Amino acid sequence: MRFGGFAADLAAGELRKEGVRIRLQEQPFQVLAFLLERPGEVVTREELRQRLWPADTFVDFDHSLNTAVNKLREALRDSASSPRYVETLARRGYRFLAPVERDEVNAPTAKFNNPAPAAVAPVTRLHGDLAVPLPNRGLIRGLFGLIQIMYLCFYVAALFRLTGIDRVTSAFLPGWGSFAIFAAVLVTAGVGIPLRFYLLSAVAFDHQQIGEKFQRIFLAILVMDQLWAIAPFLLANKIGFGAAFAAAAALLYVPFSERTLVRMAYPSPG
Repeated sequence: MRFGGFAADLAAGELRKEGVRIRLQEQPFQVLAFLLERPGEVVTREELRQRLWPADTFVDFDHSLNTAVNKLREALRDSASSPRYVETLARRGYRFLAPVERDEVNAPTAKFNNPAPAAVAPVTRLHGDLAVPLPNRGLIRGLFGLIQIMYLCFYVAALFRLTGIDRVTSAFLPGWGSFAIFAAVLVTAGVGIPLRFYLLSAVAFDHQQIGEKFQRIFLAILVMDQLWAIAPFLLANKIGFGAAFAAAAALLYVPFSERTLVRMAYPSPG
């Protein structure tokens, strides 16, 4: 069977690319063989368990299957987050995406059933957790990075205009209210600058654990971003209340869009 420059000899248990043999252990190859038998179809984890491990075999099935799939992806130079060959369907199983051509040597009866072996049409790739078509990961990471740059600009501009902020807030919140806003701007900007640089560098270098780490700190990011969502009202006397209200409403949604972008680019392993 051939797909994407690879050739799998099911009888010999060998995987080759452009004639060069690729080392692949028995279980990952069996997973590949099962997926190649049903390209474009969902192969459930239970079906793989029955195929690879008999009922009387005592093994940590989930860990063993995840390991086998990861080794298969390494051999194919595939990615769980942006798959070309093996797609993960959360809590369901896996699906082989690439068109597959069957060799007559491996399927001697094919010429009687089908005069010309036909390649399976490519399948629309869906995100395992969000059930949406997978866009380009570079685009997703770029959008996430632009959001971090936007907040960096907010922080730096606010720090350069602390005196102006204090003057504006004192006009409608004299006393402790003005001081509280001044302190909040100072503290959150001081914390936010290194945080945004961390997120920006992580997505720029495609750090594979950023999805898990972002979920851990999301609550802190959410609180900070909600506080900064009121920043447009500091400019209400220049841009008008309506524009400030619209900008604040948009900023309220930004942390949730960040979380969605991270989940799309760095889905949880499965």
